[in-house]
Amino acid sequence: MRRLFGGLLLGVGVLIMTCSGLCSLVVVVLGIGQAIVDPSVIMVPLIVGGIPFAIGLGAFLGGRLLLRKGNERDTGSGET
Repeated sequence: MRRLFGGLLLGVGVLIMTCSGLCSLVVVVLGIGQAIVDPSVIMVPLIVGGIPFAIGLGAFLGGRLLLRKGNERDTGSGET
């Protein structure tokens, strides 16, 4: 059960990070013209897109941790 939940967290984390990262990248690239006039325009999509990216990164790292603990528990060894 731990490996299933870890895999789900890993997949959801990757999807969230990819979607928010690509969306922020598109907004930043399209806003390059405005950034020449006002450089603070670039910070808005990075801040707004950074919150879901951080959530996705947390889910990814949590899923990876669960998978590693599940593998360690299955093999019975204390090595990582």
